[in-house]
Amino acid sequence: MSQTLQSTPRADSFFMPAEFEPHAGTWMLWPQRPDNWRLGGKPAQKAFAAVASAIAQFEPVTMGVKTDQYSNARQMLPSHIRVVEIANNDSWLRDCGPTFVVDGKGGLRGVDWSFNAWGGLFNGLYFPWDLDDAVAQKVLEIERVDRYKAPLVLEGGSIHVDGEGTCITTAECLLSPGRNPDLSKDGIEAHLKNYLNVEKVLWVPRGVFHDETTGHVDNILCYLRPGVVALTWTDDKSDPQYERSAEAYDYLTSQPDAKGRKLEVHKIHQPNPILITDEEAEGVDAADGTLPREAGDRMAASYINFYLCNGGAVIPSFDDPHDAPALETLQKLLPDRRVVSVPAREILLGGGNIHCITQQQPK
Repeated sequence: MSQTLQSTPRADSFFMPAEFEPHAGTWMLWPQRPDNWRLGGKPAQKAFAAVASAIAQFEPVTMGVKTDQYSNARQMLPSHIRVVEIANNDSWLRDCGPTFVVDGKGGLRGVDWSFNAWGGLFNGLYFPWDLDDAVAQKVLEIERVDRYKAPLVLEGGSIHVDGEGTCITTAECLLSPGRNPDLSKDGIEAHLKNYLNVEKVLWVPRGVFHDETTGHVDNILCYLRPGVVALTWTDDKSDPQYERSAEAYDYLTSQPDAKGRKLEVHKIHQPNPILITDEEAEGVDAADGTLPREAGDRMAASYINFYLCNGGAVIPSFDDPHDAPALETLQKLLPDRRVVSVPAREILLGGGNIHCITQQQPK
């Protein structure tokens, strides 16, 4: 059974392990929302199925689906991928799912943050979001894992940890007024320390240009291993991303982590700007309260939004000249993993990428 605990992970000596540590499996949610995914979600479903299949080469995958899509998802996914019914508003399990914590002795628990669709009524991306807010608890019930309910609006894509006491986030996201307007930066940091059990929080100023999540950290940078970070980059000084990446680089190289190490930062050049086409925009249903998808809008494309799984790394590709160099560089930086790429434009059209649609359950 799964019970809700009144303490905190820190008080109980549980901590969030890094994504590069061993997993028991991966959780995902199935896309179908017609006001976010074009053509009723059909192209996105193919992309999600490809991501799930790529990850399933390395570790078990569970796909949560709404009742009306169960049969379709079951037929589109290989039989070794588990399909379970979980009501949801949209398919961003990284952000609405639980953050798993461990005690290093085989114990596993989950943190259930509050979810308000990336900014609630202030600048959230859709309404309502009540089904998404219940996803974390449902995942923990299915796994029979005890739960901590954190007093913080937070998405999993807004934090990265090294498993050795450091958390990296962005001030742009965590301090945005749509999430925790009553909390100071110190107040938010105290909650991160209690619920992730970290010693130090690094606040990178901003995320990727035009990222509708208000600059999630998982789109601009990620940990490859303790003390080593990959950062999205552009050499084009006229690109609005240049200033953001340069600012992040300067910050990261000036801040020691919780162990006092100077971070090693590797630059991964972003794809050329990717704009929504007329055809792509026309395929999305218009709906009140949902951020519209408009032709010509620039999407927040980044190779950094990849997922580390057991012995592998699943990287987005965009049919762009930078795809091959990014894959090659990441393979060199991750010599113990097999790096595979999956075409991800359809996921990007929904507002995120491979890391945003996955959530690791540690071993």
